[in-house]
Amino acid sequence: MAKKSLSEMSFLDHLEELRWLLVRSSFVIVALAIAVFFISDFIFDDIIFGPTRVDFITYRFFCDASHYLGFAETICIEELPFTIQNTSMEGQVNVFVWTCITAGFILGFPYLLWEVWKFISPALYESERKYARVFVITASLLFFIGVLFGYYVIVPMSVNFVATFSVSSVVKNEFNLESYISMIKTSVIAGGLFFELPIIIYLLTKIGIVTPTFLQNTRKYAVVIVLIIAAIVTPPDVVSQITVAVPMLLIYEISILISKLVVKKKEKNEQLSTRV
Repeated sequence: MAKKSLSEMSFLDHLEELRWLLVRSSFVIVALAIAVFFISDFIFDDIIFGPTRVDFITYRFFCDASHYLGFAETICIEELPFTIQNTSMEGQVNVFVWTCITAGFILGFPYLLWEVWKFISPALYESERKYARVFVITASLLFFIGVLFGYYVIVPMSVNFVATFSVSSVVKNEFNLESYISMIKTSVIAGGLFFELPIIIYLLTKIGIVTPTFLQNTRKYAVVIVLIIAAIVTPPDVVSQITVAVPMLLIYEISILISKLVVKKKEKNEQLSTRV
């Protein structure tokens, strides 16, 4: 039976399509999570717990940069005085399972985008449907860049800050395993989703919900929010805060530019249709 067109599909048909989208996406995530199981030693030892070691690439980069620029030696990390411990019987099992699922979600993100595109494509014009590959590749690339930004920038700075912060010498930092893993997952996924902002702004501008004027008027609030986030997740030094804040502000400015291009193209098409 041929697939129904958008005009022929009822509300229940849309729900059925959405249900199968979720089923297929869940299957892919679980399949990738099972694949991650076979490299779990590498995932945990080299990736998850990489930022707990002083020789992590980000720490070495900032140390070398501080020497090159003549900054204070305090930027170099000599020690991360904390330990990670498990405090519940099923803690390590839960962490293992959900870490594999999270890795499956990250690796399967391009497929999820493809499924989303197939779901919304009936509502698009024929000329817009041909950009499926461009949409998936661009959105996936932005997501993975955001994931890398979260892992190599936000995570090590957060780990360094909480590891060296102390209200008193009497208190020793012994972090809970689930708390540490949660921080890693939140930073990485949040970074990936934030870098999707240009795609989101493009779609919202396309349907008329967001305008370049609105984004420009809210720029000052965005700057304040970004600076607050940078101050929270980084140590109290200017270099670290700038390292986090600048890419986030750049993403916001790119989003404004994309919104302007969408509006300009829409106005141009309207002028052409009026002349015809």
